Amino acid sequence: MLPGALVLGISSYLVYHFTPALRPIGPVCHDIAAYGQRWLIGVLLFFQFVKVSPHDLKPVRWHMWALLLQVIGFTACAVGVALSHTPEIRIPLECAMICLICPTASASGVITDRLGGSIAENVSYLVITNIAATLLIPLVIPLVSPSAEMGFWTYVWHLASRIFPLLLLPCLLAWTVRYTTKKLQHALMRWAPNSFYVWGVSLTLAMILATRALVLSRLSALTIVLVVIVSMAACFIQFYVGRRLCRKDPVTPGQALGQKNTGLMIWLGYSYLTPVTSVAGGLYAIWQNIFNSWELWKKEHKNA
Repeated sequence: MLPGALVLGISSYLVYHFTPALRPIGPVCHDIAAYGQRWLIGVLLFFQFVKVSPHDLKPVRWHMWALLLQVIGFTACAVGVALSHTPEIRIPLECAMICLICPTASASGVITDRLGGSIAENVSYLVITNIAATLLIPLVIPLVSPSAEMGFWTYVWHLASRIFPLLLLPCLLAWTVRYTTKKLQHALMRWAPNSFYVWGVSLTLAMILATRALVLSRLSALTIVLVVIVSMAACFIQFYVGRRLCRKDPVTPGQALGQKNTGLMIWLGYSYLTPVTSVAGGLYAIWQNIFNSWELWKKEHKNA
């Protein structure tokens, strides 16, 4: 299903972008994809929080190591960007920055659950990384983009207003259901495995947005090659390292560290860094979902 969603999303954008008769509907399709994906991610988060008790959300040891990797990698790349002046160096480093600091994908719990990991630990790390990104990015952005006129708290507000409504509203609604209507909660928990198909639709919309970022970027061949290499390497390293942070459960840290909120990644690159770095978010979405597809196929093949 995931490869099908990848192909459908990419081909859908290419059809209406390169067909003259359909080009006028492009902005409408973009808005539908952008807002639709956010709503679907909210639905996915709701079903994750329905299954998780507030008492289960607590930090564990691998959370510290995973967050340390993200913070150190992001800061090191930011220092490199601040010291470099050539686009061939700055752009790949900026791409690495957003690939490393971007929080865990809101829908990563769907894949984690499907692979037999811990939803509670995954959701806990999702909250931790969103808080860390909201506070750390405003500290580092002025170092990378000295011309930025916004102060620290303005940056924090911009990030928080984009991140936390989507995180908090599904959480509050799910826990209201959990503690007020037990029968509804149990019915929702029985239906929760089907949220995987909601993720498939969300992925199709994400691919429309990612393809749009790639097509409209107008990058040179050399820059495209560098961005492809950096985004692929960042994806591979984070999945690989994450799977080695916990021997008892390699799936959960692997997904939590490797699967990113690529919609936010694209927005970060476009809003705060060199706009072409937003392409790294689109490419990362492709790499992580190819990897997810392979993991799910391997799991199903093993079970069979």
